[in-house]
Amino acid sequence: MRIAVTGSAGKLGSVVVAELRAAGHTVHELDLAGPRSETFTRVDFTDYGQTVDAFCSIDGRHTGLDAVVHLAAAPAGGILPDSATFHNNMIATYNVFQAARRAGIRTIVYASSETLLGIPFDAPPPYIPVDEEYESRPESTYAVTKHLEEELAQKLVRWDPELSITALRFSNVMHVEDYADFASYDADALARKWNLWGYIDARDGAQAVLKALEKNIPGFAAYIIANADTVMTRSSTELAAEVFPGVPVTKQLGENETMLSIDKARRVLGYEPEHSWRNHV
Repeated sequence: MRIAVTGSAGKLGSVVVAELRAAGHTVHELDLAGPRSETFTRVDFTDYGQTVDAFCSIDGRHTGLDAVVHLAAAPAGGILPDSATFHNNMIATYNVFQAARRAGIRTIVYASSETLLGIPFDAPPPYIPVDEEYESRPESTYAVTKHLEEELAQKLVRWDPELSITALRFSNVMHVEDYADFASYDADALARKWNLWGYIDARDGAQAVLKALEKNIPGFAAYIIANADTVMTRSSTELAAEVFPGVPVTKQLGENETMLSIDKARRVLGYEPEHSWRNHV
């Protein structure tokens, strides 16, 4: 496929670009900043004209695309003022979705967020492990934009039944060099309770993007994308009981099993994490 990756220079985006190319796809990198190359173009996705133009054709780069991977965003709250986070992320995502439709692109995979599950879980989750089955619980402006992006995607696929939009609710993205800090988490169970002790190795995040693109299922679907284990050496059952007493645990948890359920991604996309921090410390 001929694939555009927005946010190509980001922490996850750069790994996604490499993974897609390794799988044999032609990748065009689109971002506000990045290394000058024959495959990179600077695009401001809050500008609809630039976005639709970049998707239709770019002189010397491409004459059309088969799919878009949309990762460009302010990646968390607090990086920008709340209003700027909302305007940047919401407008950019609308522009990407609409420009793709206008350019005849029918396959979109994009970064949603684990924040929709109720992060930072100051209010306990309804049950553990959390999954995609309960209504989203945004607790920040950043999470509100992710909720609204999913709502937008659902409406667009209703208008266009051939359109495929896949929302990947990524956990906290990690590179190998980040794993040196993981040993410190064990001392305080509350230090990482904010996302149920979850994470996603960027390489496994890229695998999920590739799986979603190749499945290309018409309609809208959202999937939690996390690694199969937690950031802790302590057992998941012990952590859940200590930090969230009274919250139902709906399955027997493995020793260090993730509490961000990836069962749906495994079942539908064939996603299976291959990398663990435990192999790098």
